[in-house]
Amino acid sequence: MTGPISNEQVKLQQEIWLLAEQNGLQIRKDSMEINESGMDFRVAFATDESGQKWVLRQPRRGDVWERAENERHVLGVVKEHLSVKVPDWQICTPELIAYPLLDGEPIAVVDPAGGGYAWRFPQEDLSDVFFDSLAAALVQLHGIDANAAVQGGVRSKTPREVRQEFAANMEQIKQSFTVPERLAERWENWVSTDHFWPEHVTFNHGDLHPPHIIVDHTQRVTGLIDWTEAEIADPGKDFVILYGLFQDAGLRDLLKRYEKAGGKTWPRMFEHIREQWAAYPVLVAQFALITGEESTMEMARGMLASWDVPQD
Repeated sequence: MTGPISNEQVKLQQEIWLLAEQNGLQIRKDSMEINESGMDFRVAFATDESGQKWVLRQPRRGDVWERAENERHVLGVVKEHLSVKVPDWQICTPELIAYPLLDGEPIAVVDPAGGGYAWRFPQEDLSDVFFDSLAAALVQLHGIDANAAVQGGVRSKTPREVRQEFAANMEQIKQSFTVPERLAERWENWVSTDHFWPEHVTFNHGDLHPPHIIVDHTQRVTGLIDWTEAEIADPGKDFVILYGLFQDAGLRDLLKRYEKAGGKTWPRMFEHIREQWAAYPVLVAQFALITGEESTMEMARGMLASWDVPQD
């Protein structure tokens, strides 16, 4: 790591280095860089004695391990069905998860200064190669047989359960936070209106934001990482953050590419995804309740107070 580092980071590096050592991984101390941007995991990037680069993930809280167990099952299934690469966990303990770094780089990373994303390529210059390869990867993922995935240990919900869970989560948030009446009415209209909702479920990544999408120098998607939230559930979920980034025109374009590549759609898929984005503050508020961290609670309050998504 270049430049001076704090005593706390020195302590973290030592802690992660010892955990790797205890699990048989010989990491060079001077190669380690720590990334604190993740909400569930502290991430370190390091090189072993042979020159192989590694990703080391340290859970931040005890509740993270249960979701990591689901991720382990997910990776065991998806690696057999996807053309893009996924992490190969070679250490998996409640204290440390480690895998060789995938080739390529994230299409964007969290910008610690600005709070948004720092893009590998300018967002406005993202090419057909990126969007076509992303659509193709999603078609492969969503096409994985649900029964086979469940047998592999992946969580699964029926279409009815997906909808009921959204409704229950919204009620929980309304009990714990102040939700503007207009936003609450919009949520209620979405979960209670049949034509928004699909009659099928798909295998979802569940947290498909730019730092989890790995690309090569041509912008081709070559890998997907951080599968903690993956499950068999709502077919629109993997498009929600992408809608937030690319808005109406971008989502319509991506859905056309997805359908052309063989993805299964339904008549109100676009509207369903847009309404799911309107409900995105629910996920942030739920996470805040899990962690109890005041900074996350404040972020959730701010989103709930100001969230505005256009409607037709």
